[in-house]
Amino acid sequence: MSEDGNAVRTPGPEMETVHLLRRVSVEFGLRQGEFAARHGMHPTDVRALICLLDAARSGTPATAGWLGAQLGLNSAGTTALIDRLVRLGHLTRVRDADDRRRVLLAVDPRAVELGQEFFGPWLTGMVELLRTFDAREAAAVRRFLLGAHAALAREDGGAA
Repeated sequence: MSEDGNAVRTPGPEMETVHLLRRVSVEFGLRQGEFAARHGMHPTDVRALICLLDAARSGTPATAGWLGAQLGLNSAGTTALIDRLVRLGHLTRVRDADDRRRVLLAVDPRAVELGQEFFGPWLTGMVELLRTFDAREAAAVRRFLLGAHAALAREDGGAA
């Protein structure tokens, strides 16, 4: 019992796993910051590039408005970020072939190369680790990460 008479809860394996996820997230953030500093970018620039790469993988058309919403930026902040990434050669603006009035954003292949050079060894290590898991273990990891992401994305703090 604690001093106030309440039972003291010792974190179980579930919280240990959550704390490990947080450690991984912090390490990713540190590496992103290092990458940003090395290439004259702000950490938000790296987050923007990640969002745009994810959009390309999923077939999501990425406009300035979409990117701003993903990053929680206002219009002026989004425009400044896009202009900065274009100026650095990491991003291009492309007219939408289906709607010529709409401008889509695309990560420049040179930026993809820079990212692969920097993050590739870590990502390769993670892929190699996942390949040691059987199908059930890999499915459990995926289910946990999808659920953790969904909980973090909820406006109410993930409460059920």
